[in-house]
Amino acid sequence: MKPHHWPLYGLRLRTPRLELRLPDLELLDGLASVAAGGVHAPDSMPFAVPWTDVPPAGRGRAVFQHVLATVADWSVRDWTLSLVVLHEGEVVGRQDVMGKEFAITGEVSTGSWLGLAHQGRGIGTEMRAAALHLAFAGLGARTAVSAAMTDNPRSLGVSRRLGYLPDGLEVAAVRGAPVTLQRLRLDRARWEEYRDVEVTVEGLDGCRGEFGA
Repeated sequence: MKPHHWPLYGLRLRTPRLELRLPDLELLDGLASVAAGGVHAPDSMPFAVPWTDVPPAGRGRAVFQHVLATVADWSVRDWTLSLVVLHEGEVVGRQDVMGKEFAITGEVSTGSWLGLAHQGRGIGTEMRAAALHLAFAGLGARTAVSAAMTDNPRSLGVSRRLGYLPDGLEVAAVRGAPVTLQRLRLDRARWEEYRDVEVTVEGLDGCRGEFGA
């Protein structure tokens, strides 16, 4: 597609194994299918918003609608870049980068998930590294934040490998019960020290202003 009216569709992040991009309808349908196939064990809930607590068809539809909504609701003051992650041309998951009043705060947050079949292969670390490169090298961010439940070692491990430091705890209500989340923070100096994934960015100049950068 030719992204004349929404240049974010021309943005590409590439690592040695992955490509991240805003999905067109065909890729979005593939992403919805990955979500429908499952992203975590049914006896656990790694998300503060339990969006996977619906039948497979409902999960797929929710992902499809959510990503379209991030485009429709975009503003320079409050944006969510919801990228499909491709490994060897196959859709494997989603990586989000979010900013509120980014022009003022210089801070982004991230969120992500992978299909069950693609977990445990280092893809989660590589796709977050791509998102951080966009934020720090591409947009000039000063800090990046994330959070994970204290009983989610995979997500916490990704953050640790990329240099995040603990930033306190918070309690959320999930499935009608309290859960504890570990907040995490990464500044530019720590990112520079820990980054070891080669990332290239294409198409950012045409849409940099959309981020408030």
